[in-house]
Amino acid sequence: MRRATMPHAAQQVTAAASTGDAPLVAEVIKLRAENDQLARALSSRAVIDQARGMLMAVAPYSSERAWGLLVDVSQHCNVKLRDVAAALVATTREEELPEQMRRELRRALGRLHDRW
Repeated sequence: MRRATMPHAAQQVTAAASTGDAPLVAEVIKLRAENDQLARALSSRAVIDQARGMLMAVAPYSSERAWGLLVDVSQHCNVKLRDVAAALVATTREEELPEQMRRELRRALGRLHDRW
């Protein structure tokens, strides 16, 4: 079930204003938007956790170090963390990691290894 889009939601608020329910409708719209945002965050979190697990499985990294590695790649590639994680997880489905991410992952691994 798809939630109301903002233009449709605005129409609902306008229609409800005549019945005095505008504050209630506005609150429902706000809560739906927050709910959608939380659902996206949970979905992103699952992919990020999978990518962290992959890094922890192939190298002796703690969860925090694996997180830092993903953040490092994300920042150096100027790509959202969830997109880096999704690309890494996609490699389990025989998809190639984009060249820039592959290069930055190698560099980040080197930097992390040098700190040990």
